[in-house]
Amino acid sequence: MPQPAGRDIAPAKGKLGVMLVGLGAVSTTFIAGVENVRCGGGLPIGSLTQMGTIRLGKRTEKRAPKIREFVPLARLTDLVFAAWDPFPDDAYTAAKKAGVLEPQHLEPVAAFLNGIRPIPAAFDRNYVKRLTGTNVKTGKTKRDLAEQLRADIRTFKKASGADRLVMIWAASTEVYLTPGPAHQSMEAFERAMEQNDPAIAPSMLYAYAALMENIPFANGAPNLTVDIPVLERLAEERKLPIGGKDFKTGQTMMKTVLAPAFKARMLGLAGWYSTNILGNRDGEVLDDPESFKTKEESKLGVLEYILQPDQYPELYGNIFHKVRINYYPPRGDNKEGWDNIDIFGWLGYPMQIKVDFLCRDSILAAPIVLDLALFFDLAHRARLSGIQEWLSFYFKSPQTAPGLYPEHDLFIQQIKLKNTLRWLMGEDQITHLGIEYYEKA
Repeated sequence: MPQPAGRDIAPAKGKLGVMLVGLGAVSTTFIAGVENVRCGGGLPIGSLTQMGTIRLGKRTEKRAPKIREFVPLARLTDLVFAAWDPFPDDAYTAAKKAGVLEPQHLEPVAAFLNGIRPIPAAFDRNYVKRLTGTNVKTGKTKRDLAEQLRADIRTFKKASGADRLVMIWAASTEVYLTPGPAHQSMEAFERAMEQNDPAIAPSMLYAYAALMENIPFANGAPNLTVDIPVLERLAEERKLPIGGKDFKTGQTMMKTVLAPAFKARMLGLAGWYSTNILGNRDGEVLDDPESFKTKEESKLGVLEYILQPDQYPELYGNIFHKVRINYYPPRGDNKEGWDNIDIFGWLGYPMQIKVDFLCRDSILAAPIVLDLALFFDLAHRARLSGIQEWLSFYFKSPQTAPGLYPEHDLFIQQIKLKNTLRWLMGEDQITHLGIEYYEKA
């Protein structure tokens, strides 16, 4: 069988600048973690790009290199960082306030973190009502703010000596918005910015600025951001990777593991009650009903898409699915995700499953930020433009092309991600159907 041709990928030469929107718990945990790894102070556990392997060819060939040795990713030593935030704290101060990392992982990198000071943010309290920031931009119009963001990008690239950039939204959840007339065309979008239309959220300004500066953009929150027609078209026109949304970390990750198991074994589901308690800035923001609505929509869609109740009405046609998020300051970043799951089996007999995930939200999110930065940069160098559905593995509410439903099953997402990497490098995709069956057919 002839070997498939690989994709022509530009080399990962020079520095990769990672521009983060938000310098809170997730971003500081990510930056400090990368610096710890670079200094030999820890391992990048949770990162597929750094710890994962990929099987190539037949099992008998025993080829399973590390992913970072198989595809031409940027090296950790080549990463440089910048961030916007409405609070003026440098990365060290912000990390101490977040309370995620302990002194042994903060003090050795304190000088490095002290050097990362947040750029004034394009922040509007109308979209994140529980926060009040002082490190914010001013401008007559939202278009002015977008142009200031573009200038920030150019300034950082020049000052850091970065050859390439990626931008990742790691900031708070904005209030719930739906696509409207302002999001349909570039003319309408830019007019809406100039008229300070409420339909244009701050996150959209960052996405617009990134794409106008030819930078890939990934959305790590459930906001309506880059998933609007005008920005999806802009990404395609400029041959830029985009994607999102909402980092898949704790409770939802568990749902995308357990729900496929129920479906695989044709076990019924009567109800799934989920509650979360957390005390970090994310919890404070989500205490506002409008921001919670945005997060709730992201969390609720998972089960319906995985279980396909229209195809299996007897098993999944009458699910009661409830999600709650409660702000509880004593817990800090150590979120507790509790699930009560009511399933039923043979002849309809009921059973229950209880899950109590005492997770660390930012510890789970930090390696996702790293992988997305490296994979979005890879996609850009491989000229993969538009929505990067192969990176759905990392998102609660994966962005898809118009007309397609999102794939939420974690294991299908993983297969798609690894097969995309194989395709990029000219290796056969893995179907897990042994060659002996082909020969007998």
